[in-house]
Amino acid sequence: MTKLLHIPENHALRFSLHNEIHARPPVSLKLPVSASHLALTLNEAEKAQEYEHLKILCSRFAVNPPPRKASHFTATFDTFLFHWEQHGEFSTYCFYVKTVDSDKPFAKPALAYAPMDWLDQLVGKSIVAAHAVIMPATDQVPSTAEVSHYFEGNALVGSQVTGGDATAFTDFRIHNDGFSRFLIFDKQLLSQQAGRLLQRLFEIEVYRVMSLLAFPVAQALAPLASTAEQRLSEITTDMAQHDCDDGLLLEQLTRLAAEVESHISHSQFRFGAAHAYHKIVNQRITDIREVKIQGVQTIGEFLGKRLQPAITTCQSTAKRFSLLSERISNASQLLRTRVDISIERQNQALLTSMDLRVKMQLRFQETVEGLSIVAITSYIVSLLNSAAKALNSAELTTIKPEIVSGVAIPIVFIIVAIGVRRLHKKIKAS
Repeated sequence: MTKLLHIPENHALRFSLHNEIHARPPVSLKLPVSASHLALTLNEAEKAQEYEHLKILCSRFAVNPPPRKASHFTATFDTFLFHWEQHGEFSTYCFYVKTVDSDKPFAKPALAYAPMDWLDQLVGKSIVAAHAVIMPATDQVPSTAEVSHYFEGNALVGSQVTGGDATAFTDFRIHNDGFSRFLIFDKQLLSQQAGRLLQRLFEIEVYRVMSLLAFPVAQALAPLASTAEQRLSEITTDMAQHDCDDGLLLEQLTRLAAEVESHISHSQFRFGAAHAYHKIVNQRITDIREVKIQGVQTIGEFLGKRLQPAITTCQSTAKRFSLLSERISNASQLLRTRVDISIERQNQALLTSMDLRVKMQLRFQETVEGLSIVAITSYIVSLLNSAAKALNSAELTTIKPEIVSGVAIPIVFIIVAIGVRRLHKKIKAS
């Protein structure tokens, strides 16, 4: 008996992260097979309704429903195999049946085997709807002329896939029934291999459309970017003028910066999602391992020419706004520096003016202090003169008042001046 080894306490996310690698596994298919794939965009409220709707389908066929927090679910319902996945912005529903009419492979798609009343109540908005058929291949690779009538005569895109084990064709068009189509001729596909191939083809269709959700946003923002660039150019031109109003220009820059940041915040998620979805499309194209059929564009070639320009436009628009934000920030910083320098000059002039005023007040104060000393001396000498006159009138002294006043003037003046200076020093010390 193997002895269980003790390990430290598990991280709360250990098992969920470990099992993430097994999430959304491809289904194992018995060939030939017909499949229908739906991708619906949902908001948070609709995701809760979606789960309840899945429970209704499971209840109808006596199948245990998935756990409430599950993100994928696979089960067999009577005559069809059902696979559901929930993603960040959308959910996918895939139906598989083994019945295939080799003459009219799209005449009765897999979706026809699902309950129509249940399908009518699906929540969300359809973003992708596709049918796919895997049917046995003949000894030779079918020509485009032989296959094109399955696609209403449209130009075909296709290649040998999974290293030559199958040949896949599509036209990347929505047909009269509202569905796009994939037709795969099986040479030696295994069950798991067929499931992975269909999953990747459907994901190419879904993620290419999801990536293009950013294209209308880019088209709407392009003229706004041009207008913002023109406004910034006008502001920076005005900044170079000597008689410009820095305060007004700073206000205009601040308003422009707010508008640009608003556009960035509203489009950042969409552009970021487009970049991520486009990477998944390229990865899935790599995963199907295409081998070119002479005279037919491969799926990778077709999407490279048709999808890449739109994605490049989105990336270019996002970069324009990012650079525009940086330029506005640099212009604002430059203008604020000019405003700060102007304010410093004003402050310096104000300080110089205040210093001059202080000097003038000091001189005035010194003048007043001098006058005060003279006034106090005059007052005290006058008092002494009056006292001397009184003493002289009372015949208590024979000193003339004029002599007393004359002698007292310098003495009183010195004493008053010293007293005023001491008082001035005390006031400064306090």
